[in-house]
Amino acid sequence: MSITGLQVISILNKIANVLEENKFYLSELDAAIGDGDHGINMNKGFNAVVTKLKDDDGLDIGIILKKTGMALVSNVGGAAGPLYGTAFMKAAAAVNGKADIDIEDYIKILEAALGGVMMRGKAQRGEKTMIDAIAPAIDAMKKAEDAGQTPIEVLVISKDAAMQGVEHTKTIIATKGRASYLGERSIGHQDAGATSSYLILNTIFEEVKLINESKV
Repeated sequence: MSITGLQVISILNKIANVLEENKFYLSELDAAIGDGDHGINMNKGFNAVVTKLKDDDGLDIGIILKKTGMALVSNVGGAAGPLYGTAFMKAAAAVNGKADIDIEDYIKILEAALGGVMMRGKAQRGEKTMIDAIAPAIDAMKKAEDAGQTPIEVLVISKDAAMQGVEHTKTIIATKGRASYLGERSIGHQDAGATSSYLILNTIFEEVKLINESKV
């Protein structure tokens, strides 16, 4: 199963819709231990992505992801802009020139994105950040793919692992960003960045599932 560039754009548009629907929820999560603007900023950023991709021909997924990253860097405030922007621009390099992608490409995209986030944020797994959703998702994907699971099964396992990572952020101390100032008081609170990462991964799963079902 493969996904075309135009389908990637459609998925990004759906992500924008989901983030708009969850902007207040994400900002409420962020308000507990951060600046309280994560949802609003992500909504603004992905609205800019939709505009940026409006006239894209969908022929190069690398270009699509690069445009997405540039729009996020320019329009998302706080730490999320550089982090998500870098994630998408690193992802773009992993599939530069490709008109369609498969599950192996998607794993490469996420690995490149994670590497970009870790480099830009100087963060590791277990520090109560978006990494705590993305890293377990990748690990689960690779294991499922190696085990011969179908692409849809791989995506299900991946997004479920991301959700488990989000839940795990409630149990750990924040050591990055404004939340780190709270120390042990950050325990019990769900990380907003990990949550937005889960929402993105879950939306990708749902949209790819619909695309796959339409082909049957």
